[in-house]
Amino acid sequence: MKILLVCMQYDYGEPGRGYSFEYYNFYQSLLQMGHEVCLFDFMTELRTVGKAAMNRKLLAVVSETRPAVTMFSLYTDQFEPETVERLREFSTTLCFFHDDTWRVEYSRYWARHFDFFTTPDIYGEYKYSRLGLDRAIYFPFGCNEKLYYKMDVPKKYDVSFVGGWHPYREWLIRRLRKAGMTVEVAGYRWPRGILAHEDMVRLFNESKINLNLSNSASWDIRYLSSSWRAVANRLRSAKTVEQLKARQFEINGCGAFQLSYYVEGLEKCYEIGTEIAIYADPDDLVAKVQQYLADDNLRKTIAQAGYQRTLRDHTFAQRFETAFKRMELDA
Repeated sequence: MKILLVCMQYDYGEPGRGYSFEYYNFYQSLLQMGHEVCLFDFMTELRTVGKAAMNRKLLAVVSETRPAVTMFSLYTDQFEPETVERLREFSTTLCFFHDDTWRVEYSRYWARHFDFFTTPDIYGEYKYSRLGLDRAIYFPFGCNEKLYYKMDVPKKYDVSFVGGWHPYREWLIRRLRKAGMTVEVAGYRWPRGILAHEDMVRLFNESKINLNLSNSASWDIRYLSSSWRAVANRLRSAKTVEQLKARQFEINGCGAFQLSYYVEGLEKCYEIGTEIAIYADPDDLVAKVQQYLADDNLRKTIAQAGYQRTLRDHTFAQRFETAFKRMELDA
């Protein structure tokens, strides 16, 4: 099937940060499925020719090539609604909403301009239907099993975390270190910096415990009193609720043990305590790390179960097959 994927090729549009989530997980997965996929890197086009010309070029590409489906991963205001509407004359359109649990008004505005749109919210289809938007497709994050995989390597690290710097994450990691635990940390704005994809996968495999830490705003008074950044971030942040993220699936897809924050709907993806471990609050995080570090067999059992569940139910190939069936596309 001919597919046009409209997304950023690089993380946040910055080549120095490596390839984007959509490039690794959408573009690569669709190619692996055997589809004819073209990537339209709207951010590079925007910076090269400007917003109006980028929109015109996108319309020209779609009108000339007539893909069966044109998929969007929006960012902010790069597209004109009129352009998106006109694309529907030449192609079925689908928009991925990754953050509609907190970017509520943004998602509801744009949903009306596409033939179909996705939601990672377990209640998303119901919420949109109440607004008269009946083309929502439940599409949680997943894993490209070709890029996230098990490696036969020894465990070098007790605890690790990979993700962007956030004051709440830094505070949690400081608490673990204060309790005597060594934590390997990498990602945007951390001292070690961003890891190449292959190095990140290796780190997952080399860690006894892989942390998945929330970056939603916290009202914990201990956190708020820890620094001025904590207070400033809490007052500025629009992220007031948790959501399922890709990391839950990526770590498990590596056959690695994961200790994650809880988010409603996680239990529909993994059996908690059997296929994934969770912590309830900062104190529980410290206690759970100590508990699981002391039990090698339990960690291995949970990691293996989470790995098997990921391959069975949570690959992006499966996600796309479900979406195409809902859209009545010949995949």
